[in-house]
Amino acid sequence: MKLNEMLGTRYPFIQGGMANIATGTFAAAVSNAGALGTIGAGGMDVEMLGREIDTCRRLTDKPFAVNLMLMHPQADQMAQLVAEKGVKIITTGAGMPTKYMKEWKSRGMKVFPVTSSVLMAKRLVDCGADAIIAEGTESGGHVGEMATMALVPQMADGVSVPVIAAGGIADGRQLLAAYALGAAGVQLGTCLLVSEECPIHENYKNALLKAKDNGTVVTGRIGGTPVRILKNKMAREYVRQEKAGADKMELEKYTLGSLRRAVFDGDTVTGSLMAGQVSGQLKSIRPLAEIFADLEKGARERMEELQ
Repeated sequence: MKLNEMLGTRYPFIQGGMANIATGTFAAAVSNAGALGTIGAGGMDVEMLGREIDTCRRLTDKPFAVNLMLMHPQADQMAQLVAEKGVKIITTGAGMPTKYMKEWKSRGMKVFPVTSSVLMAKRLVDCGADAIIAEGTESGGHVGEMATMALVPQMADGVSVPVIAAGGIADGRQLLAAYALGAAGVQLGTCLLVSEECPIHENYKNALLKAKDNGTVVTGRIGGTPVRILKNKMAREYVRQEKAGADKMELEKYTLGSLRRAVFDGDTVTGSLMAGQVSGQLKSIRPLAEIFADLEKGARERMEELQ
């Protein structure tokens, strides 16, 4: 079963729940363009999440999701809120949603956890996950070690539910590859940052368009908190200090508030410009509907070429 059949969307695409970026307005725009929009609860409190859900519902009658980071200090309240608000699809990260599953499933909610571990995925399926988002290290933001090409087929072989490929997908060739690896659909993040509807600062978008194939770096790998971002002054200084043995408190001065500075203020020097390795493929700012249509068309044309 393709993901769009499971979700009731035109395309088998999910928008990643990017903190400070995935607002209710943006999620609605994604859903209206044919994919599954996602509200990212990271960077929100309970009241703000409630407002964003209401905004999304006002702007679209299409399906949408909420992404919950389970390490959030208000995760329990958020888990109850999404249930009470009637959100039908939840994606989760940074933990096990076990204690919320009974309530969510009793309300007919679908749960798609994000993980980069087959062992963890099996545990998630055992506790009720309806699909698994297998996120490779090519993605932007918080990352694991396994690459999408290695992770997705092992995940597809390892679990009995649909697998959604994430990380390293920005054109039809990569979409077709994800299908070939066993994915029922894909989660998109970086390639949507340069959509007309994405609410990030224009400076952030222009930095993505200027990025080269090697334009990203992973910070925090030594300390066990790996995050993929565009290379800039902050990233280079962070990595330099990390290699020199700086502790977490010293390193935090580089990252505290850095994502918000990038997203809202357009700070491309000391801001955290979270982005995946596909950044070098991004060439223009386009409407979401055009991005999605080109992905589908590109995959179809590439399949015809191969045949």
